[in-house]
Amino acid sequence: MIMIWNRKEVFVGSSMKRCSEIRDSLSINNINYSYKVVNRNNSTFMGSNRANTGTFGEKTEFAYEYYIYVHKDDYNTANAIIHNMAI
Repeated sequence: MIMIWNRKEVFVGSSMKRCSEIRDSLSINNINYSYKVVNRNNSTFMGSNRANTGTFGEKTEFAYEYYIYVHKDDYNTANAIIHNMAI
């Protein structure tokens, strides 16, 4: 089981397509992973960033950030799989 104290980050990026490709490759190779999606336009305790600055000129593809984590014992294998994928 992947918990916060035994995981390592193998991907962080703003491409949902790339995140999906990496997750598929990890699944095919039987590597357990967890992921999280963060909305960068979401509100914080200080108020919404979007309310203060608006979204004019922001590219919508950068509104979300995707993180993929694997167990620290699987990190080297997962990293090799990701780097051997066609970019």
